[in-house]
Formats: sequence, C-alpha cells, structure tokens
Amino acid sequence: MLALTVTAAGAVFAGPGVAAPLWPGGPDIPGAPAAVQTPPPENGAAPVKNPPALPQANFAAPGISPGDGDVVGVAQPIIINFKDPVGDHDAAEKAIRITSSNATHGHFYWHGDKQVRWRPEEFWPANSDITIEAAGTKVAYKIGDEVITTADDATHTITITRNGEVVKTMPTSMGKAKHETPNGIYYVGEKNRKMVMDSSTYGVPVDSPEGYKVDVEWATRLSSNGIFVHAAPWSVAQQGVSDASHGCLNVSTADGQWFFENSQKGDPVVVQNSTGTFTGDGMSDWN
Repeated sequence: MLALTVTAAGAVFAGPGVAAPLWPGGPDIPGAPAAVQTPPPENGAAPVKNPPALPQANFAAPGISPGDGDVVGVAQPIIINFKDPVGDHDAAEKAIRITSSNATHGHFYWHGDKQVRWRPEEFWPANSDITIEAAGTKVAYKIGDEVITTADDATHTITITRNGEVVKTMPTSMGKAKHETPNGIYYVGEKNRKMVMDSSTYGVPVDSPEGYKVDVEWATRLSSNGIFVHAAPWSVAQQGVSDASHGCLNVSTADGQWFFENSQKGDPVVVQNSTGTFTGDGMSDWN
C-alpha cells in the first residue's frame, strides 16, 4: 500500500505505507498488526476455550432432543424443533453450535421449516460428551457404549455387540412375504412394557385376512411406522427358521425382555439380507 505525503510547497508524492489495513477498506494504524478473523468451529468439533459468539438467531429458543443429562446410543441424531417456521435455513444453521468431546464430522438436514436435525457421517464415537447451543438454549448429554444390533434375515438371527464384543444372540422371525422388513439402519426409540398392536392403525381392518389386534409385551420401537423388536410367543416355532411377522422382529418373551432392558434410545439396529430399503420414515436418518 502507498502513503501520500504533501510537502510544504504543496507537492505530492507517493511512498510505501507504514502498515497494512486491519481489514479491506479499513483505516491504517501505524505499527498495528493485521487482524485475522477466527472462523467459528465446525459443528461437531471439540470444544474450544472462549469460542466466538454465535450470530443472532433467526428463531426463538427451540426444543432440543436428546435432553439435558440424557445418555443415548451412537446412532441418535440431534433433533431441534422450532416454535415457528424458519425460512432461512442457512442462517439458522449458523446460529447453532454443536460440540463433541470426540470430534466428528456431520451434517444438518431439514424436515420442513420447523425441524432441523444433525448427525455425524458415521456413528458417534462411544462415550462422547455432546453440547448443543441455539438461541439461548443449551443442552449437554452423553453418548453411551457402542451397542450395535444386527438382524440377519438370511440366518434369522439377531446379534448384539457392545464395544465390538458379542454379548447376545437370539433367533428371530422377521417380515413374511409382502410384509418384508426393509433393509437399513434403524435405531431404538420409545419402549412399551405392554401395548396393543392394531393393524387398523395403518389401514388394514382387524377382521381382514391380514388384520390383527393383539396384546404385545416388551416392545422396543425401531421405526415411526410401527416396526418393533417385541416378544412374540406365538411365533417361537418360526424364530430362527422362517419369516412370519408383518415386519416386526419377533423374538421370545425372554429375549424381548432382555432387549428392552439392555438397549437404549439411539442404539443402532441394522437389518440385512432382507428385501427393500428403509426410507421415508421419521426414524430413517441413516438411510
């Protein structure tokens, strides 16, 4: 940069400037170093000391799940619900900060204008501490052990590992012809000690050939549209042998209870060697 000097006689000449501007178009301050703006940490990065302030949010304080103090599985996405529709998604994402004690890359994705989710590209590292900040709301929770369930329709077997070690196997009967359990990555949701499963809730009358209304125990939800791991004493003869359900993972009463008691919200359940792909469901974040 050149500095202009005016002599007593009124002549003007140019010479080297004494300092670079602090920012393009900004003033020259002799001897001052050029300012370097620190970019905000990427979402999913490890916490930093004295992080830069978040931009002004274009939304009110939102609801966030998981909740403060929760412990969840390695497949659990972050879900942020807004009180009002958010038009500028990009600006909203910039006003959200997610940190992890075990840094991981991830991405946002929107469900309409009132909900945004974030998940890592791969499962969360086990035993990570996660914090979320958005419009004055702050939540801190923990990722638990890496508990992964694999349901293989070729062998009709469910295998559960904890931190890489097999801890349980159980025979299962999955979806029969025309009701096949889709392949994909599910994750544990709500749990019902007892519930009524009613085919009419998804358009199949109870009195039709494929209809049913049955009391079920130890039901662990895997999808929003009604796929569960649950006790099915009526299909024990098929479990480990063939498929007989309407899409659920049928297991014995003892195995249903074990899964209910030993799985946690957000634990992944991988279905393989079936047909189709699990998509278009409120819990299909990994597909």
